[in-house]
Amino acid sequence: MGFRFAGFRPAALGSAAALIFALAANAAMAQSAPAKAGTTAQPAAATPATPAPAAAEAAAKPGDATAGQAKAAACGACHGMDGNSTDPQYPKLAGQSEQYIAHQLENFKSGKRQNPIMLGMATPLSEQDMHDVGAYFASKTALPGVADQALVEHGQQLFREGDVKRGIPACMACHSIDGRGNPGAEFPQLQSQHAQYVEATLKSWHDGAAWGTDAHSQIMPGIAQKLDANDITAVASYIEGLHPATASDVQPQPIATP
Repeated sequence: MGFRFAGFRPAALGSAAALIFALAANAAMAQSAPAKAGTTAQPAAATPATPAPAAAEAAAKPGDATAGQAKAAACGACHGMDGNSTDPQYPKLAGQSEQYIAHQLENFKSGKRQNPIMLGMATPLSEQDMHDVGAYFASKTALPGVADQALVEHGQQLFREGDVKRGIPACMACHSIDGRGNPGAEFPQLQSQHAQYVEATLKSWHDGAAWGTDAHSQIMPGIAQKLDANDITAVASYIEGLHPATASDVQPQPIATP
């Protein structure tokens, strides 16, 4: 069964076909005709070479704490000039590892970690700036906090032992026994961190937030979702009171009398 194009007659189609054939024949003759004497066939214009991509930026050097002090000036409004924030909703950065700080600034800049304020702060920073800022805060010492004694037992159990029955690992497995973290693996320092900040962060992870899509960023959301509200409050309080022993922490021993 044949078909026809709507709106066209066979005669019109025949004329169009003849015209197309004639044009094709003329083009073929022109291509096969020899070049005129005294002329040289011109090669086809060369396609412009695609410019080579710009060289990748050199890898950032280890952070410079001195340079980082000036670059971190704006951070002081929330985190304290020495990294010890006085407002517990903002984390202490003092003593935090350079690698961890630089990585989180990159996460803010790329949008992997959502925070409108930190997006604005991190966007203008180069990779080197991030490492310099990290080195500056890493050179500082976190001021010790105080835990709620009513929560210490529960918090300490979670931090040091976890809960095998519920599949909760001990916090110290990644963050070390004294909460100093593991810079090589980019597990952050926790010791003396504000309980309010830790609690808010754990609740956020519990509710589904994440700071990236890579496997490393999925560790804490998976753990936090196994914690209940009491667990979160207790471990957050314990972390705030976690700090290296000082002279004031050592109780004097009574001198035995003969």
